[in-house]
Amino acid sequence: MKIAIVTPAAVRSRYGNRNTAVRWARLLRELGHQVIVQQVWNGRRADAMLALHARRSHDSIARYAEHHPECPLILALTGTDLYRDIRDDINAQESLDLATHLIVLQDMGLRELAPRMRRKTSVIYQSCGPVQRTPPVRSCFEVVISGHLREEKDPFRGAEALSYLPPESRIRITHIGGARDPAMAAAAKRWMKKEPRYTWLGELTHRQALATLARARAMLISSWMEGGANVISEALTAGVPVIASKISGNIGMLGNRYRGYFPAGDAGALAKLLRKAECDVEFLTTLRRQCAARRPLISAVREKRSLKAALAADIYL
Repeated sequence: MKIAIVTPAAVRSRYGNRNTAVRWARLLRELGHQVIVQQVWNGRRADAMLALHARRSHDSIARYAEHHPECPLILALTGTDLYRDIRDDINAQESLDLATHLIVLQDMGLRELAPRMRRKTSVIYQSCGPVQRTPPVRSCFEVVISGHLREEKDPFRGAEALSYLPPESRIRITHIGGARDPAMAAAAKRWMKKEPRYTWLGELTHRQALATLARARAMLISSWMEGGANVISEALTAGVPVIASKISGNIGMLGNRYRGYFPAGDAGALAKLLRKAECDVEFLTTLRRQCAARRPLISAVREKRSLKAALAADIYL
């Protein structure tokens, strides 16, 4: 089949939607399909479309549905569209209706959909390639944040939490991620001046980001909303325990009983959890064990099989 993958993320972007699109293109090619990744559908004939993001890909979705109503049109709900846009954005809602099949990136995402939408939805956990764990930095208890500076990510909650820690704490936060907004970059620089235990490295290559994550004692994801963060998949693969805001998308990735959650936006509670991870070996071991139990969800074999099943579900409707 000829498959058009549409993602709003730019070609050289390191944002999640572009990474997902590129990985899915590779997996679908391994299944024997011809795949082209585009920001906007170019109008050329394709036997199926796989679009990421209901609102931002709406134009491509609407045009493809009009020109090829007989073809599979699969929509992946990747984050802000699932947890915000589909509630009140007309274009996002129309994209849901036009799609012949939907994908969410973790099982809690199903709860955001009306029953009639759930019936045409698959859950596909994102995988990542091998990540070799490396020895941690000995001079500190390094916690890595891997995420771009966006409001939805609540990017400076970790920096704020550092002020709640006692002076003897060895916790240091290393933040990886670019800033689209110059104001966010300026804020990161202000935090580094205010809090010397916080370091913002800016945008790194994917290889550099994985190498930094692989040495971490823990990874922090403090987002207000997540569709199913691939950085959690990377942490699970690397064997790095996760400290996460207790939101639907993170619960869908790590499970209801995971012990590494803190209330989103609560810097004081986050500080207590970080301190416990630093000082309580048994607690950190528990987090590692719980993360290891989730690792089978994120295999490339499983992801490829799930994509094949989602495509087949449309072909044989």
